[in-house]
Amino acid sequence: MIPTLAQQIAELNENLAQQVPTAILTSFGQSIEDLKKLQLEESAIALGAPFPNFKLQNTDNQMVELSELLQKGPVIISFFRGSWCPYCNLELRAFQNKQSRLAQENTTVVAISPQLPAYNQELKQTHQLDFELLTDRDNLLAKQIGIAFQLQDYIIPIYETLGIDLPTFNGTTQHELPIPAVFVLNQDGVITYKFVDSNYMNREE
Repeated sequence: MIPTLAQQIAELNENLAQQVPTAILTSFGQSIEDLKKLQLEESAIALGAPFPNFKLQNTDNQMVELSELLQKGPVIISFFRGSWCPYCNLELRAFQNKQSRLAQENTTVVAISPQLPAYNQELKQTHQLDFELLTDRDNLLAKQIGIAFQLQDYIIPIYETLGIDLPTFNGTTQHELPIPAVFVLNQDGVITYKFVDSNYMNREE
């Protein structure tokens, strides 16, 4: 039996608590608390609103447009931080585990991050993902729907110590990310469900 996403996250948290220095974990916790104060959950695009049409690059250097995906049926959009984020990896694998059932329901899954297509391609191959990974360059779409934020100055060196160089991953000079979010759109492109949480450790089952 496959563990639930919540169970996998709990195990990940336990492993990180044993492997990562306490000072770094404390800084991550402070970063999340500071991010919560921005109240991005409240200011993000609302339930019942039409999701903006987008045209984003996939791992085959082709452009994928939302309006074309909606012609097939409902669409689930997952915003993730990058392939370097273990929580995002768990969530993407959870989507893959549900992929066959969603396909039977004519529901399309796309996952969007600011990282360059080459990193998305590597991630797709590593986890054998059957759905599209799209690149939101400079977080333009994430900004449009209100879920983009600047990484705090005090946390950037810690990311770099762990080998997470966002300008390299994202092809930009900015240390900017989307907060993890999932949107379910009906065939009219209207948001019928949303999950937005500044705490990247929290994911929807």
